[in-house]
Amino acid sequence: MTRVKEKGITVKQAVKDALEFYGEKSEELVPILLKVNKELGFLPNEALKTISVKLRVPQSQLYSVATFYKMLFTKEMGRHVVKFCESAPCHVAGGRQVWSALKDELKLQPGATSPDGKWTLITVSCLGICALGPVMMVDEDVYGNLTAESLPSIFARYK
Repeated sequence: MTRVKEKGITVKQAVKDALEFYGEKSEELVPILLKVNKELGFLPNEALKTISVKLRVPQSQLYSVATFYKMLFTKEMGRHVVKFCESAPCHVAGGRQVWSALKDELKLQPGATSPDGKWTLITVSCLGICALGPVMMVDEDVYGNLTAESLPSIFARYK
């Protein structure tokens, strides 16, 4: 079952809600995309096409924006998205060991989604909390000062 079906909202309704909330203004493009992405878990082509027409912005421009920002997804993601910071401060603080353990724990490579659709693992260039490195986010939850040993108990919270 896809996240869209799990959430019980249609693409059409998610786009309509975002456009009603922000208005059909091209300067509101990023907030509109963020709202649709949050509702659906990603930005399906149908949503991008509709937003393109309503805002009178080329679909290629929408796709460029959607693929530029790491918090927007153009493909369906797992129920839980794990974002691991690969910045230098996190790396120096032990990020390489945590990254290796993280891939082993989830049995995933970067950009992959688990066969059961539960997890998607991605890297990000910075989460903005370098003092707590190594850092990752699971959905909207932030975890800092990670160690390889801390990962199993963190992921147990999402079972």
